[in-house]
Amino acid sequence: MDRERVVALDKARVWHPYTSMDEYAQGVDPIVVVRAEGPWLHDADGRAYLDANSSWWVASLGHNHPRLVAALARQARDNCHSALAGMTHPPAAELAEALCGVAPRGGPDGGGLEHVFFSDDGSTAVEVALKLSVQYWAQNGRPARTRFAALGEAFHGETIGATALGGVELFRRPFRGVLAECFHLPSPGDPSVSAERALEALERLLAREADTIACVVVEPMVQGAAGMWMHDAAYLRAARALCTRHDVFFVADEVFTGYGRTGPMWACQHAGVAPDLLCTAKGFSGGMLPMAATLATRRIHDGFLGGRERAFYYGHSFCGNPLGAAVALEVLRVYDEERVLERAAPKAARIAEAFAKMASLRGVARTRSLGMIGALDLAGDAGYLAGAGWRVYDEARRRGAYLRPLGNVIYVAPPLNIPDADLERLLAIVAESVAAVAGA
Repeated sequence: MDRERVVALDKARVWHPYTSMDEYAQGVDPIVVVRAEGPWLHDADGRAYLDANSSWWVASLGHNHPRLVAALARQARDNCHSALAGMTHPPAAELAEALCGVAPRGGPDGGGLEHVFFSDDGSTAVEVALKLSVQYWAQNGRPARTRFAALGEAFHGETIGATALGGVELFRRPFRGVLAECFHLPSPGDPSVSAERALEALERLLAREADTIACVVVEPMVQGAAGMWMHDAAYLRAARALCTRHDVFFVADEVFTGYGRTGPMWACQHAGVAPDLLCTAKGFSGGMLPMAATLATRRIHDGFLGGRERAFYYGHSFCGNPLGAAVALEVLRVYDEERVLERAAPKAARIAEAFAKMASLRGVARTRSLGMIGALDLAGDAGYLAGAGWRVYDEARRRGAYLRPLGNVIYVAPPLNIPDADLERLLAIVAESVAAVAGA
């Protein structure tokens, strides 16, 4: 492989996500990944990097897990793709059954989530939830329910509907004129907001606007892109109860927090509640293929019955793709048979211990952790465009870790099955890199 050619083509032709392209073109050469295995990324120069954020939180079982690779190969021999419109295939049917079997229970009627709508990624999973909510109310006696509610600094994806939910102004600003109306509430994860104030704001909003709100959307327990803002399970329980009281749908965006990232299979389970709609992606397919799903209650599903004019006319060409479904089904089997959540618990405890210790480092404002997430705020300028985080990134890269920051927030979200020795090395790199920048 000609590394120089790849870099030249990349800088000339590839438009990278979340990247200032003028700075990128003029900056140091990117890491050119040619192979990935477990928690490691291997580049064209023979260097290896620990993948601190599981490649944007998707590689929950590490890269190229042999069982997932085998499942993909088996399915590829039989059926790489067939449309899910009006017909089906074994992986989609079996995956839907398995998903409903592990979905959280404890909804308003004591039940759980019984139906699955497949899509391609987290953004589309959220978009499906929004459209289901609005259409359900439109054809079930509450057509004025067309607005949404979400938390401040929320992030729910990139499609126009999902962008409307987002609370990060930098991401919303160019599209204000075309966004749906969304109420943004004080977040219980915001260090400047008390849990009581956040809950009171939701209570007041629903008392005033429930007749116009289709759903309340929450990233349970952790708001990832906000900067790993974490809140207490009590907020989730109270928010679920308020939505039930006002008969407004409660949507859990578990795209990041699901699949054991915060400890239990679903972050909602910290609070013992089930949403009306649940969105899953990222770890859902173990980082192998784009795949997502939106799980719904029987009530919502049945609200689309009664004739062709009531159907949900939505679907992507590759929704329910057999390759993705086969891999996602194998992910669930691996979680069960390899006891992934059980084995991750001591690793989570080690992350918590290490980040608590980092609170004493010069230049660190605060630290926090939950499950397989550890985060710290660097002192000084905050916000997504803050530069200190990128200096830590550079230090970590030199030490052998891919540690992409969120502004001034340095965090780890490694594969749940990262070997203990690799986790220790990653935590040491984080501490060393932060200390190097603070001492500069």
